[in-house]
Amino acid sequence: MSTSEVGDRIIDPMIALAGCSPGQRIVVVGAKSIELMMDLQRRGYFLAASAGNCGLPAAQYDAALVDWRRRPLGALDAAMDWLDGFLGPRAVLVIWLDAQKPAAKDNLRAAVAKRGFIVLQGAEHPCGSALLARRSQAYPMQKAA
Repeated sequence: MSTSEVGDRIIDPMIALAGCSPGQRIVVVGAKSIELMMDLQRRGYFLAASAGNCGLPAAQYDAALVDWRRRPLGALDAAMDWLDGFLGPRAVLVIWLDAQKPAAKDNLRAAVAKRGFIVLQGAEHPCGSALLARRSQAYPMQKAA
């Protein structure tokens, strides 16, 4: 199976889940971030960058697509800490994982929430599961009447 075929299996659902448009700045994180970034660029997402070429953190990205397959969930904390400075106040975050047990999904949700994100949706797919979150600043608290 070629790299493009592997990318196709997760890129399409990640883009759909995040609601990304070609005009948005997207950072791709994970072991295959360069391949996935090139796949995005072939699809017209020319502002996509990988973790290796994303510049210095300046809250410049609208979306982060995190491919965390075959990696320990505990190591995601360090990646999330690093990623935080790159994401703008209305950024969305999609994390793709191998199929997880319910307890692991709960731990992931807690880790994402701890960093100021609101989990909006989870999705199961034949090749893993995904979580969609948005910065909580994107949902300002409403004033009481």
